[in-house]
Amino acid sequence: MSSQEIEVLVVGAGQAGVAMSAHLTERGIPHLVLERGRIAERWRSGRWDSLVANGPAWHDRFPGLEFDDVDPDGFAPKERVADYFVAYAAMTNAPIRSGVEVLSVRRNDGAPGFRVETTDGSYTARYVVAATGPFQKPVIPTVIPADAGVEQLHSSDYRNPAQLPEGGVLVVGAGSSGVQIADELRRAGRQVHLSVGPHDRPPRRYRGRDNVWWLGVLGKWEASAPAAGAEHVTIAVSGARGGRTVDFRELAESGITLVGRTQDYADGVIRFGGDLAANIHAGDANYLSVLDEADAYIERNGLDLPEEPEARILGPDPACVTDPVTELDLAAAGITSIVWATGFGVDYGWLQVDALDAAGRPVHQRGVSAERGVYFLGLPWQSRRGSSFIWGVWHDAGYIADQIQIQRTYLSYENAAVAAEGAAV
Repeated sequence: MSSQEIEVLVVGAGQAGVAMSAHLTERGIPHLVLERGRIAERWRSGRWDSLVANGPAWHDRFPGLEFDDVDPDGFAPKERVADYFVAYAAMTNAPIRSGVEVLSVRRNDGAPGFRVETTDGSYTARYVVAATGPFQKPVIPTVIPADAGVEQLHSSDYRNPAQLPEGGVLVVGAGSSGVQIADELRRAGRQVHLSVGPHDRPPRRYRGRDNVWWLGVLGKWEASAPAAGAEHVTIAVSGARGGRTVDFRELAESGITLVGRTQDYADGVIRFGGDLAANIHAGDANYLSVLDEADAYIERNGLDLPEEPEARILGPDPACVTDPVTELDLAAAGITSIVWATGFGVDYGWLQVDALDAAGRPVHQRGVSAERGVYFLGLPWQSRRGSSFIWGVWHDAGYIADQIQIQRTYLSYENAAVAAEGAAV
């Protein structure tokens, strides 16, 4: 075990940590990145087997390195995304130590900086960047007890249909993960129920341009704060099977039974809210609003992009929406598994400084912590809508690197002033 001094310690070597290292290197700031697993470990072991990136390869990348074996308009498989970050770390000579878990970070008593305890010994760091991202602690609502007689797992632990016991599956959550998992299970021959809550569902492509392009030219990536409550609304968009617009009517037509938001459970029966139709129609309204804005942008800028009137054809509501299932006896319905695609919470138990609120969430301004010398990176809406996405975290990392450089300038002045005073004495 060893004790080492480092100016900047970055915790986590996912997309946030790799981006942070690149910007620190560019500015000549000494640093070290600690990662408890492998580089981009979440992409490798925290995702299901068939997952692909939700954005096309031309967009979901860092500057200076392209996906050379993925079509620019295609969606990179998860392993290829992980390999991309490994390659980027190598290209930028990122000082990453894998297999090292950070156990605690505490402010030094009576001295600047922080004491960092790890499985590889202790470190003293002037600055600490928590680059552990938004997918830290799987959230499973306490609705169904563990002894209910069904297999329950979070989407982060789901790998493929063969992993689950024979029988039907209830997927709870209709964001990107839930929709893709439900569709995969149905295509594997499973009977699937999909619990649908409030959501946005943008078009995958419209008039020859991908959703990420429309978000860019319409200024939506740069939104600095979500609308009230929007930070809790899931986004139903998918790059699976070449990238397709999520259409809940099509999912129902394929054999998936849509149900409302999962509410409670008693005596083997799970009950759903009566909000299914409202959630579907609100998602439709969101979808159509994007088409409206896109059409207006095309007309305003005189772009020659093909019209796509068929994109506005929604079709009738399926029977499971007009006559919804409000309760389900799991055993009678043959449901043996529940996949909770219900998102993640944060886990900063190792960060034992005054940087978190009472609920354990970061207190920060654009990633600059309330605890001086501590920074956060990769958080949803850290500075803009795109902050937790690959391209967005790159720009936030640049901002954090600038803030660290500014503090180093003040520190250099202080050191020079102290030296001058000593010389005068």
